[in-house]
Amino acid sequence: MDETEFWEIIDTTREAAEGDPEDHAELLVERLLQLDPDSVLDFARHFEARYNRAYRWDLWAAAAVLLGGAGDDAFDYFRCWLIGQGRELYEGAVHDAESLAEHLDDFDPEIDGDGEELGYAADEAYEQLTGTVAPDLGIAAPPPEPEGTPLDVDDDAALTERLPRLWDRFGG
Repeated sequence: MDETEFWEIIDTTREAAEGDPEDHAELLVERLLQLDPDSVLDFARHFEARYNRAYRWDLWAAAAVLLGGAGDDAFDYFRCWLIGQGRELYEGAVHDAESLAEHLDDFDPEIDGDGEELGYAADEAYEQLTGTVAPDLGIAAPPPEPEGTPLDVDDDAALTERLPRLWDRFGG
C-alpha cells in the first residue's frame, strides 16, 4: 500500500461517516476488512508513522487550545483524529499548527478532536482477518519528548503566545 492509497482510505471512510469520529472508525475497520492482512499491516505502518510524526509540542498546544486542555491521552487521541481529517489538514498542521485556525471550519470539543478508535482500527481489522494480534510493525517509537520547543500546555498565556490565531479563534 502506498501513501496515496492510505489517504484515500482515510478520506473515503471519513466522508462516508460525515465527520462522526465513531462512525469513521467503524467504517475504517469495515474497509480494512476488505484487504488482505499484509495490506492492513501496511496501512497500520502508515498510520503509526504519521502518529509519531505528529508528536510535536506545537500540535500538543493546538490540542490544548481546541480541547480546552489536553493531557497525554487526549493528545494521543487528538493525533489520531488529526490523521483522520485527511492529508491536507494533517500535513498543514504538522508543518504549521497555526494553519488549523484557517482550515477548521468549526470545532466542537464534544465531538471533534478524539480519534482514539481510529488508532485501533487496523489492529481490530487484522485480528478479525487472522484471529491473531498484529505483529510489531517495525516502526521506531517516538522520542521520549515531543519535537520542537517545549511549553506548558496548561498555561493559557504560553498557548496564546505560541498559537495566537488559533487561540483567537478557538481559545478559552
